Amino acid sequence: MTAESPSVPALKEAFGSAILRAAVMCGDTIVYLARDRAHDVLAWLKDTPDQSFDYLTDITAVEYRDPERPLEIVYQLRSLERRADLRLKIELDPQGDLRVDSVYHLWRGADWLEREVFDMFGVTFTGHPDLRRILMWESYAEGHPLRKDFPLRGHFSRAEQVRRALSLKPEEHYSPEELEIVRRHLREDDPGRVPSGRGGRA
Repeated sequence: MTAESPSVPALKEAFGSAILRAAVMCGDTIVYLARDRAHDVLAWLKDTPDQSFDYLTDITAVEYRDPERPLEIVYQLRSLERRADLRLKIELDPQGDLRVDSVYHLWRGADWLEREVFDMFGVTFTGHPDLRRILMWESYAEGHPLRKDFPLRGHFSRAEQVRRALSLKPEEHYSPEELEIVRRHLREDDPGRVPSGRGGRA
């Protein structure tokens, strides 16, 4: 069994009850943080000389199928000098307040990572300088595609999705060739059409 990271006792000494718990899973140490102190903890891990977690590898989120489990914001840190890794999590109520402090001013690489979590999960990163969608278009109105309550095919029908997209001056974002492909599919769209390779029309 892999030993717990030496950062854990140092964190507990420095932040006390803000360190909710720690665990070792598959060789990785995971530290769970109180939301209201998370930014302070992350800054301490970056700036304290014997920690020096100077590289933000990733920020992501996890929502589980069990509705009673929290939505987790996950930070993966690495100390390049010490060749050490540490994973930290903030637990949020999936139906509650999905706000955490941005770490953009600690690691500039957080910029697009936080935007992706905002786009896909609806988590707001307070203090981010440009928090907007990054994978879906800015006017996307169906919600956040990686939430467990998001329908597999979206909230709108395919035809409605295309009509909405075409009504938003798509020529500003797509080439004429791409637009013609979409328009052709929209003209051909009808409930009796069978996907290509399954015998044409029903």
